[in-house]
Amino acid sequence: MVGWTGSRGAAVAAAVVIGVLVPATQQASAAPVREAHPVAATASAASPAAGAGSAAPGAAPGPAAAPVAPAPQAPAITHREERVDTPAGPVTVDIVVADLNRSELRATLLTGATVGERSSVPAHARRGGAVAAINGDFFDLARSNAPAGPSVRDGRALTSAVPPGRRLAPGVPGAQQGDVLAIDDDGTPRLDRLTLDASATGPEGRLRIDTLNAYAVPVGGIGLFTSDWAGDRAATLCGSDTDRDAPCAPDRFEVVVRDGAVTAVGPPGGGAIPAGEQVLAGRDQGAAALRGLAVGDRVTVRQALTAASGTVPRTAVGASPILRDGTTVAGLDARSRDPRSAAGLTAQGRLILLTADGRESTSVGITLAETAEQLRRAGAVDGVNLDGGGSSTMVFRDQVVNSPSEDAYRLVPNALGVVEN
Repeated sequence: MVGWTGSRGAAVAAAVVIGVLVPATQQASAAPVREAHPVAATASAASPAAGAGSAAPGAAPGPAAAPVAPAPQAPAITHREERVDTPAGPVTVDIVVADLNRSELRATLLTGATVGERSSVPAHARRGGAVAAINGDFFDLARSNAPAGPSVRDGRALTSAVPPGRRLAPGVPGAQQGDVLAIDDDGTPRLDRLTLDASATGPEGRLRIDTLNAYAVPVGGIGLFTSDWAGDRAATLCGSDTDRDAPCAPDRFEVVVRDGAVTAVGPPGGGAIPAGEQVLAGRDQGAAALRGLAVGDRVTVRQALTAASGTVPRTAVGASPILRDGTTVAGLDARSRDPRSAAGLTAQGRLILLTADGRESTSVGITLAETAEQLRRAGAVDGVNLDGGGSSTMVFRDQVVNSPSEDAYRLVPNALGVVEN
């Protein structure tokens, strides 16, 4: 164990392991690394030939054998630091492993009161009572600050995905709209895909709803906003499906629904939405369709995030898969080095959180391909890329254990946390 202080905060004890990134062909020939497990001491027994289990004639009986103590149980959650050599130089990697099979742990999404409310990862962890936390999804930085992908907190759907071309994240081959890291009610983590199934049915029929509390409504579409949103709704109707700086839609319109009836119509607004109120905001053809509704019309709004796996998650954070079935996704970027955050899951259902420091002379950052490899080395069979760069922050037991690349901890809309029950 090594104790250290400095830019990483108060002294933290961590096991330090030196790793080297090598080509997969070399990895295949390397000797497997085996974990050392504690073994309970047992009393030696005499062989039958020596009269095991019986005393010599006339001998006084000896004391009863002491009961054997059970082997100590491994900690449910651990943190370690590793120094890894890359072709560009050394990198510091922090890894948290949480055994979600253990009843004393659960994973959760840490957020503010609304989807665009930002906090530092340490603040998210403190507010949520998390023993460990890592920054979450990419987000609409400096605008709405809402996350780009689907998000689910305690079984409640908060957001759906924005159009793929509006996701402010590095391209990942094979990634699809709605990709998430999800955790079930029983604590089982998995890669999944969440799709919004939503509609508004009024006097003239059913209207499709394309997004939920998303910072970009697709061209020609309709977005649904609830009390989980407190930002500018008009801005969500600007840009194109691939360019956030494209002009706003020439036709924008919104409808306010409360208790199953339209209460207001007009140009899109902004600000807090009262609990129980729903706002439908449309652009282009979506705006024209909403104009068919008038104050007093009865409207039924329904929405749900459906999972490709068929299992509704209790927790979900938007993220792009970079490791599947123990194999790095083909075509991942192997050149750009940055601070990274990632999460993975093992075959035994453990959750792995990982950060790699970058933009420092002592830690040069890693590529997406190397991020996937680091997850695999840590024991993951599936893994995802989270927001990186200045957002990359990991907290373990009230301490920031990695070295974020910015002077101040970046404020982020959500974080993936592990809570001790």
